[in-house]
Amino acid sequence: MSDIVEKTLTALPGLFLQGQAGGGPAAAKASFSSRLRGLVRSITALTSKHEEEKLIQQELNSLKATVSAPSTTLEMMKECMVRLIYCEMLGYDASFGYIHAIKLAQQGNLLEKRVGYLAVSLFLHESHELLLLLVNTVVKDLQSTNLLEVCMALTIVSQIFPREMIPAVLPLIEDKLQHSKEIIRKKAVLALYKFHLIAPNQVQHIHVKFRKALCDRDVGVMAASLHIYFRMIKENSSGYKDLTGSFVTILKQVVGGKLPVDFNYHSVPAPWLQIQLLRILGLLGKDDQRTSELMYDVLDESLRRAELNHNVTYAILFECVQTVYSIYPKTELLEKAAKCIGKFVLSPKINLKYLGLKALTYVIQQDPTLALQHQMTIIECLDHPDPIIKRETLELLYRITNAQNVTVIVQKMLEYLHQSKEEYIIVNLVGKIAELAEKYAPDNAWFIQTMNAVFSVGGDVMHPDISNNFLRLLAEGFDDEAEDQQLRLYAVQSYLTLLDVENVFYPQRFLQVMSWVLGEYSYLLDKEMVEEVITKLYKLLMNDSISSETKAWLIAAVTKLTSQIHSSNIVEKLIQEFTTSLDTCMRQHAFELKYLHKNMELMKSLLPVDKSCEDMMVDASLSFLDGFVAEGLSQGAAPYKPHHQRQEEKLSQEKGLNFEPYGLSFSSSGFTGRQSPAGISLGSDASANSAETGLKETNGLKLEGVKKLWGKEGYLPKKDHKTGDETEVSPAPQENMGMETIDQTLTTKDHSQVLTQSKEEKEKQLLASSLFVGLGSESAVNLLGRADTVSHKFRRKSKVKETKSEEASSAHNVTCSSFSPLPNAMYEEDYVTTLQDGGDKELEKLALGSELLASESLTELPLVEKLSDCSLSAPSLFADSDMEVFQPSPSTTASFAKEISLEASLLRETAECLHSDPTEICNNEIVSVSSSKIWKDDCLLMVWLVTNKSDSELKSANLEIFPAENFKLTEEPGSCLPATEAENTTTFQYNVQMEKPFTDANLCGFVNYQMMDTVCVQLEFSVNLSLLDFIRPLKISTEDFGKLWLSFANDVKQNVKMTDSEAGLPSTLKTLQQKLRLHVVDIIGNEGLLACQLLPSTPCLVHCRLYADVLALWFRSSCPSLPDYLLYQCQKVIEGS
Repeated sequence: MSDIVEKTLTALPGLFLQGQAGGGPAAAKASFSSRLRGLVRSITALTSKHEEEKLIQQELNSLKATVSAPSTTLEMMKECMVRLIYCEMLGYDASFGYIHAIKLAQQGNLLEKRVGYLAVSLFLHESHELLLLLVNTVVKDLQSTNLLEVCMALTIVSQIFPREMIPAVLPLIEDKLQHSKEIIRKKAVLALYKFHLIAPNQVQHIHVKFRKALCDRDVGVMAASLHIYFRMIKENSSGYKDLTGSFVTILKQVVGGKLPVDFNYHSVPAPWLQIQLLRILGLLGKDDQRTSELMYDVLDESLRRAELNHNVTYAILFECVQTVYSIYPKTELLEKAAKCIGKFVLSPKINLKYLGLKALTYVIQQDPTLALQHQMTIIECLDHPDPIIKRETLELLYRITNAQNVTVIVQKMLEYLHQSKEEYIIVNLVGKIAELAEKYAPDNAWFIQTMNAVFSVGGDVMHPDISNNFLRLLAEGFDDEAEDQQLRLYAVQSYLTLLDVENVFYPQRFLQVMSWVLGEYSYLLDKEMVEEVITKLYKLLMNDSISSETKAWLIAAVTKLTSQIHSSNIVEKLIQEFTTSLDTCMRQHAFELKYLHKNMELMKSLLPVDKSCEDMMVDASLSFLDGFVAEGLSQGAAPYKPHHQRQEEKLSQEKGLNFEPYGLSFSSSGFTGRQSPAGISLGSDASANSAETGLKETNGLKLEGVKKLWGKEGYLPKKDHKTGDETEVSPAPQENMGMETIDQTLTTKDHSQVLTQSKEEKEKQLLASSLFVGLGSESAVNLLGRADTVSHKFRRKSKVKETKSEEASSAHNVTCSSFSPLPNAMYEEDYVTTLQDGGDKELEKLALGSELLASESLTELPLVEKLSDCSLSAPSLFADSDMEVFQPSPSTTASFAKEISLEASLLRETAECLHSDPTEICNNEIVSVSSSKIWKDDCLLMVWLVTNKSDSELKSANLEIFPAENFKLTEEPGSCLPATEAENTTTFQYNVQMEKPFTDANLCGFVNYQMMDTVCVQLEFSVNLSLLDFIRPLKISTEDFGKLWLSFANDVKQNVKMTDSEAGLPSTLKTLQQKLRLHVVDIIGNEGLLACQLLPSTPCLVHCRLYADVLALWFRSSCPSLPDYLLYQCQKVIEGS
């Protein structure tokens, strides 16, 4: 190791002092070399960490004195920077040198500037406040005529650069895309890729230039642009389908060896470029036959040419396999990909075998029968000595689990779990076992025993949601009440049996589950047994190894059980023991039990039997404390201060430089700090440009422990479903298939040896028949992430009360309760839908308030020209002009008219909510499926209409929605009808709530229906949702606006040029109000205030100021990504109006 360090140090002087000659520079070079080499040698010669810390501290003190001395030259500063980098590399703080590194990058020559930029990139992070001092230097270097300076500036921009300062350098970087030097164009593309990662809305307007970079004559520039396109296509592939031919052409040239030899790696042409292109093609061709047909030939060529035995060719083959199975399938390509997977799986090399299992796990969802071809190899991998191979095999089995093989697969997982000691593996595996047990459990006893094993092995490291979901499943029950009681009774008996075992330690979380179940459902036992349960719980309470939290669960269970018996000596003993406990929580629980025990009638009413899922009436306003509060205030108690007021007081008390003005200034020179725009004029000078608006001032400058003050937040499947008749596969055919597989893989063995198999081989075949049962072509496949056509053992009931309680609780979870919107706040415009008495029953939209701030006076305003056009012309966030809109076929005109009539009757209850007409999303000759959106105050209500177009009667009709990452869906009660009569329509309603912000997403699902005496048919559909579907107006006053403004730290500023220079501020705000559902709070001169909220309760405030034909927009919100989204939407509206 010391030899490598010495070689590195020998090369460093030449790197930093190259090209210098003469006595002075030579002496400096020798001095530099000796000092750095002496430091490294001294550190390597040390024998303890303490000596190293002492030596480094002495070095840092010496460096601090040197860099602070006025006589230090830039040459000496460069030397000090290199030594500081080495000290920081070892983990020691050298923050005193950060500012000097910035100065070196600003003032030095090329070599000194290079060292300064290097030190800055290593010292600072993206949100560091000192980066602001580097902005002017970067701008100056970007304008330099020296190519090296431009390269250094582009490099530092692509590594670390504050998001707020992007507008200052973005035009300069755009110009570099046209530079004559390839290295400059390449670094400019990489810098724009960095901008797209941290602030995608600020580079939306230069997508055309990205296309030019893709067609650049230099391969490096083109390859750099692929990073941007891969990310954009991953977010929204539909907008880049037209580039499929370009990507295919590039891949053909790469595979054909048309690129320079410099891009080859071990005789493989540009392997990393091939991998990137294959991933892009996989995204573009997914579920698109026309696009996939363009890439079939080049994928075939890639599979054929990647024949070399080298690791990089294996990587290309792996990506080819994934791409082939991602796009619209083609039989010839699927066969070649399957052969490639077979070579990987059967390879004796561990790395290739792992790659084969990984590929098999990926493609198994598209082709379950592929696992049957390699079933014996998979069985052998279960006993492989490499734990990684064994773990990936279990992942593969997890993907192919169904109701017929769940017991065997879970048993294999539990065996591996008992052997594993790694916490990550335990957490991952217990979650999968719990999911499989709940989904495919064959009976109650197996389910409880499996969950007991999960709790015992998983212990306290597993995710708390597993135990919570298990208890919730027991409490909610299923469709059969008798089966619910049997499951609960078996759980109680199982836990009592476990508690009888002596000298066994159970994890704390498992004991908590036991205590809750015993406390809730011990009433199912005989009354004499309740006393025995209390005795066992008391024994656990007296155990010193039980944590305080678990004891709280135990005493809560005893309290529930006490209400079911008249008296108990154990309870009296427990009260006497714990009312004097030093633990405050336990003492409180004991006193509660003591006083409740004195009044058994009250205790029974407070703790009823089996009422854990009943709703509780909660006084959220705490009105019962009004008298206490009034009495306290009358006696001089301090009134309650909201959170934002306490925050402002805390900031004002912090030590530091104070930039706040002494009084409110009403001049037009703008304002500083975090003052409220509602209290003073928000005017800024006409010279304020987009670069200046990105700056944010703070109350103090701190270098250590600084809070995030610059608004920097850091790096901010529609699956194929197959249905079929589920038939049980007998073990005999599976055994024969296993024989065939062995015969193929063991070609070197004699045929007689295969016939006379050993006992071990027969056991493997028997295991294979158990593991791979249900994967035949005639069997229904129940893969995770795929629709199950059979009913699961544990299917939870739809809980309406639970949904209501969740919505009620989320309504109170707002940023500032004092300024939350009214519960019944409506849209700014009152949308009233009435039904005419005419034969067609057309929907007519009434007038809209024309006065922007006076909602009581209503005049006609055509916000939505026709309701029938709403589904096509409604504003959609990041809507793409190439988006395909489904149109109903002429054959479905009559049925579609009935859907409109049904929708009209359905929307009578939501007359005050904006809604769209039903739009057909999929159909066949029997069934037509349409969807409609209803924008309610608290959620988005999606309505699906399933219409029977035939004269026959449907036996059943069901609709299922795939789980979505961004959404939480709740089915409306009473919406799913058991059957659909001839010429009738069934409605399905789902409340859609957003889990996390997104730009554009699809809600996918399928409709299953079955005609009389026919097989079940499935129709898949997809509905596009945008962020705008979840934006609602936020009605607040100007004063509340100002207070909320101070409490938000995430903001975005941008100047937008208005296309209509004669349009005034009121008309502009009117347009934003109509198209984006914003509430206009106030208009003060040439400034306006708007407010909205992202459901369920994320507010966003907008301040705008009109100067000439430029509208300055300033967004603030508690959500980091919301201002960016709304800014982009506002730009579209303003520039398009």
